[in-house]
Amino acid sequence: MKRHAIIPIFIPHLGCPHSCVFCNQRAITAKSGAVSEEDVRRTAEQYLSTLEGSGVEEIELSFFGGSFTGIPIEDQSRYLAIAKEYKDAGRISKIHMSTRPDYIDRRILDNLAFYGADVIELGVQSFDPKVLELSERGHSPEQVFAASALIKEYGMTLGIQLMIGLPGDSYEACMDSVRKTVSVAPAIARIYPTVIISGTKLAGMYLDGSYVPFTQDETLRIAKDMYLGLTGAGINVIRVGLKASALINDGDDSVVLGGTYHPAFRQLLDGALARDRIEEALAGCEALTVRAGSKALSAAVGHKGANREYFAAKYPQKRLRFVSDSSLDEHELRFKKDAPR
Repeated sequence: MKRHAIIPIFIPHLGCPHSCVFCNQRAITAKSGAVSEEDVRRTAEQYLSTLEGSGVEEIELSFFGGSFTGIPIEDQSRYLAIAKEYKDAGRISKIHMSTRPDYIDRRILDNLAFYGADVIELGVQSFDPKVLELSERGHSPEQVFAASALIKEYGMTLGIQLMIGLPGDSYEACMDSVRKTVSVAPAIARIYPTVIISGTKLAGMYLDGSYVPFTQDETLRIAKDMYLGLTGAGINVIRVGLKASALINDGDDSVVLGGTYHPAFRQLLDGALARDRIEEALAGCEALTVRAGSKALSAAVGHKGANREYFAAKYPQKRLRFVSDSSLDEHELRFKKDAPR
C-alpha cells in the first residue's frame, strides 16, 4: 500500500530572476504563465479524488517548478491560504515547497509559519563555490548554511537538492557537497544528474565544446557514493534522477542533448547498490541464492537484467540464483551460501 503521496502544484519560473546555465523550466515542466487559485484547487481536487479513501497515510500539497518564496509574498499567501484550507480540513497532511537558499529570511518564514508550511527544500545543487559560479547560481555556500539554520529554527523540515556534473564539477566536489549536506542535517535530500536541455546556456556550452558532461557510468558511480554518504548519515534520499515528463520521455533530441537523461536512473542506482552487496556475499563461495522482496528482486537482477549478465560474465564458474520471497520486506535482500554441486 502506498504510504505517501504528493499533489504537485507547478509555479513555473515566476519567482526566480536568475537564469542558471542548466535551467529551462518550461522544457522541464511543459508549463508557463501564472497559476490561478482555481488551478490550484482543480489540481488538488483531481488528485484527492483518487487519493482519499485509498489508504495513503500522508498526502502533501507541494509547490514545485520555481522558487516559491521568490514570488511576491502576497502571491505566496494566496497559494498558501488554499493549501491551509485543505490542511485544516484534514484532507492533506503537509504543505511542501522548493526554493532557493537566498530566498529565505525571517519575514518569509514568518509568513510560511502563519499558513502552516511544513517542508522546505533548498535547491543547493553544490556547495563548491567554483561550481556555483560557473553554473551562474547566484548564491553562495554561506547562504545555504544560513537558510538551513533558519528553516530548522522555525521547526520546519529541511530538504537539500544536489546535482551531479555541473560545469567545474568533480567526484571530489560532489562528495564534499555530501559532507557539507550532512553537516546541516536535513531530513530529506534529492540527487539530480545534470541533464542538458535545449534552450539553456549549458546546451550552448555543450555544443561549442566548452562543457563536457560526465558519462553515464561516471554519473552512476558518483550518485552511488553520494547516496551511501547521505543515507549513511540518516538522511532520507527521496529522489534520484530527474522525474520523467512528457517532453523528456518523448526522447526528442531537440529537448534533451548529449544522452544525459536516463528515464530509469533510480533503477540503475538500485541495481548498482544491489550488485555490490551480491558481489560481497559471493566472495569465497561457489554458489549463492539471493532471496529478495518484491521490489528488491528487480534491483538484484538489475535494470534489463544487467546484474545477471554481469555475474554470468565475471564468474562463469559460480552458480547464482535469484528467488522472490514474499515473506521478506519488499526492499529486503538476504543471501544463502549453497553447497557446490
